[in-house]
Amino acid sequence: MTTESRQESINHQNDEISLKELILKIHDWWKYLLSKWLIIVAFGLLGAVLGLVYAILQKPVYTASTTFVLEDEKGSGGIGNLAGLASMAGIDVGGGGGIFQGDNILSLYKSRTMLEQTLLTSVSIDGKPQLLVDRYIAFNHLRKKWEEKTALSNLQFKAYTLQSPPNRLRDSVLGEIVLDLNKNYLSVAKPDKKLSTIQVDVKAKDEVFAKAFNDALVKTVNEFYINTKTKKTLNNVQILQHKTDSVRAVMNGAIYTAVAVADATPNLNPTRQVQRVAPAQKAQFAAETNKSILAEMVKNLEMTKMALLKETPLIQVVDQPIYPLKKEKLGKLKAVVLFGFFFAFLALIYFSSKLLLKNLLSE
Repeated sequence: MTTESRQESINHQNDEISLKELILKIHDWWKYLLSKWLIIVAFGLLGAVLGLVYAILQKPVYTASTTFVLEDEKGSGGIGNLAGLASMAGIDVGGGGGIFQGDNILSLYKSRTMLEQTLLTSVSIDGKPQLLVDRYIAFNHLRKKWEEKTALSNLQFKAYTLQSPPNRLRDSVLGEIVLDLNKNYLSVAKPDKKLSTIQVDVKAKDEVFAKAFNDALVKTVNEFYINTKTKKTLNNVQILQHKTDSVRAVMNGAIYTAVAVADATPNLNPTRQVQRVAPAQKAQFAAETNKSILAEMVKNLEMTKMALLKETPLIQVVDQPIYPLKKEKLGKLKAVVLFGFFFAFLALIYFSSKLLLKNLLSE
C-alpha cells in the first residue's frame, strides 16, 4: 500500500468517526431534551397564557385613511409635454415647476409646521371643543407622567394663530409629539407611482383622535398647498383689482364733473362760453383717457384671473375616513399560538445551551 492510499484510508476513517460522533451527539441532545419535555411544555403553556392575557388587554389600533387626487394644470402641460417627448428620445430636460412639484407634497405632510398647526387645531368632540394636542396628551396619559414636573403639569395649549408668541417649553413638547407622530402614527405615500393619488393614513389607539387628526391634517396641508401655489398670482389679481377700481372711480368722477359743469351754468351768456366749454372738455378728456386705461386694465385683470384659475391645483378627495374605522388587533388564538411557540423555543435554546456548555467543560 502506497503512502497516498494509506493517508486516504486514515482520512476516510477519521471522517467516519466524526460522522459517528455527530450522530451520537445529536442522539444525546435529543434524549436530553426529551428528558426535559415537561419543563418545555410548561414554558409553552405559560407563553400561551401570557399571549391570551396580552390579547385581552391589548388596545386595538384604529386607522383613518384619506385618499385624494392632486392635479396640477401648470405642471401637466407646456414644458411637461415637451419633457415627455424628450424622454422618449432619451433626453433628460430636468424637472420644472415650483417647490411643491412631484413628491415634495409628501414631505410637506410630515413637516413640523404643518403637524404643529394641526395639533393646535380645535375640533368638536362629543359636542365640546378640544385641541387635538390635548386629545393626544389625554389618551397617552402624559399628564400623569408630568405630575412630578410642575412646569409640564401646568402647561396649557392655545389654538394656533400666526401671532402666537414663541414658548420654549411648549415648542419643546410639540416637537417631541411631532417626532412621535411621524414615527408611529402618520404614513403618507402614493399607492401607485404612475398615478397622482396620495393616501394619508393616521394610526392611533384612540379612534376619535385618528379620524379628527386625519381630517384636520388633510385640510391644513391642502389649503396651505393651494394658497402657496397661487399666492403670487393672487397678489397680482388683488393689486390689479385695486388699480382698476381706482381708475373706474376717477373716470366716473370725470363724467359727473362734465355734467355738473353744464348744470351749474344753465343760462350762460354766449360770450362767456369759457365757463362751460373749457371745464366740460377737460372733464370729458379725463373721462376718455381713463376709459382707455380702464379697458386695458380690465383686460389685464381678466387675463391674470385666468392665469390664477390655471395655476390653482385641483385636489379632489376620493375617500374619507368614516366611523367605524378599520381596527387592527392581535387575535386571541393567534396570540396563544405565537406566544406558546416562542416560550417553548426559548426553553429549547436554554437547555441546548446548557448541554453544550456542559460538554465543553467535560472535555
